[in-house]
Amino acid sequence: MGKTVLEMKEVTKSFGATKALKQVSIDLREREILAICGENGAGKSTLMKVLSGSYENGSYEGEICIDGKPCVFKTPADASAAGIEMIYQEISVHLDLSVAENIFLGRIPLRAGLVQWKHMHEEAKIYAEMVGLKVPVTTLLRDLSASQCQMVSIARALSRNPKILVLDEPTSPLTDGEVEDLFKILNRLRDNGISCIYISHKIKEIKQLADRVCIMRDGMHVWTKPASELSTEEIVEAMVNRKIGNLYPKEAVELGEVVFSVKNLRVKHPYNRKKYIVDGVDFNVRQGEILGLVGLVGSGRSETVNAIFGAIDGSYDELSIEGKATRIIDPQDAIRKGLALLSEDRKVNGFIPTLNLARNITLARLDKVFRKGILNREAEQAIGRDYIDRLSIKTNSERDMVTSLSGGNQQKVVLAKWLLAEPKVLFLDEPTRGIDVGAKAQIYQIMTQLVRQGMAIVMISSELTELVGMCDRYLLLADGKIRAELGREDADEEKFLRICSGSNS
Repeated sequence: MGKTVLEMKEVTKSFGATKALKQVSIDLREREILAICGENGAGKSTLMKVLSGSYENGSYEGEICIDGKPCVFKTPADASAAGIEMIYQEISVHLDLSVAENIFLGRIPLRAGLVQWKHMHEEAKIYAEMVGLKVPVTTLLRDLSASQCQMVSIARALSRNPKILVLDEPTSPLTDGEVEDLFKILNRLRDNGISCIYISHKIKEIKQLADRVCIMRDGMHVWTKPASELSTEEIVEAMVNRKIGNLYPKEAVELGEVVFSVKNLRVKHPYNRKKYIVDGVDFNVRQGEILGLVGLVGSGRSETVNAIFGAIDGSYDELSIEGKATRIIDPQDAIRKGLALLSEDRKVNGFIPTLNLARNITLARLDKVFRKGILNREAEQAIGRDYIDRLSIKTNSERDMVTSLSGGNQQKVVLAKWLLAEPKVLFLDEPTRGIDVGAKAQIYQIMTQLVRQGMAIVMISSELTELVGMCDRYLLLADGKIRAELGREDADEEKFLRICSGSNS
């Protein structure tokens, strides 16, 4: 590994009386991928906001040096000019602009006030190819998947010719296959002299990709060590400062009757009405069972559960709950009939950011807190306190705003909302996306408790290790159809990928 390209020395950042960073010092070397790991609230994102100029010089103590020279960043533009580019977890793109326009956003090439479309498209193709984006650069981002939008974000960063690329949870919207493609890109960039800081909760990714691992906890730097010398257990235990034990608390639960079934479920494509995203899916799930829906992005997993829940238009020949044929009109009807859906994007569909915890928790069962049209605040707050305690939600009060919580605690608020609804079947779409390993372990424990009590769970996850660890049975989807059904004894990540990618032989 080469010379040191970046040093952050003794960085301290406070918000009022709270010290988010306490004398943190890290370094990044030439042609290196440095992974920064830690639980939500460890200070990773705050440190990167200092580096990116989002927190201006003077709002923190400490020093940033690039190639040995002290730098002062008043704005993100200053950091960009010094060769630092950020890729954030929340994909930041303009859906109604093309790939090329997004790549050159703010730097559209002009001549005499006219856009040089041909030149821009030719240049955009170069950066799209660098990240393996195989769509015309004239395509609107509204027509791309989340993973393709993430590739556009990376292409935009590369078009600025960075020395240092910072990626904050970049694989959240990606499947395992797409993660592999991203890793090839990052390894190629490293070989071409770009140094990377890679923030992730996913230990498997870190071990596969990083040269060194930096652990942060409670706003402090714990240690930085070569990744090759570290076990998964060492990384996890350093992050949470305790022995985690078995991450997946799966236990054998006696399965009961079939509680839910659907036959010939179909969902039309939103842009091409002759095509089906979900095409003839049949499945059932029993009391006490965790059923995994496995597939790559675009396989129809999320559309399957959203159509069942009435959140998007779909059709089916028959849908039964506890042996009784029924139809689901809309999400409210689904809730009344015993279904609950924890959706893929908690910030869009999971909670209302302008409401406090207690109010978010009671959203799906307003009948428990309203009497004759009048809100019973005491009942609302009592329910809030009860679920905060049950799910170990880290907060000061049920009256705190949900946006003040870490990602893992926000997810537990959404889960509390659905548990209050007392569903017979719980659909979980990416339940641990973007949350740290400690919070994940708590979500898994809650799932185990629920199936022990007889609930049926249908789980979607892009983390195949998570599915292998938690599910009893697996339906493998590709192109909107079920390609295989496997039992727990046949669960294997490589087999999943082979079947879902159509390369099974």
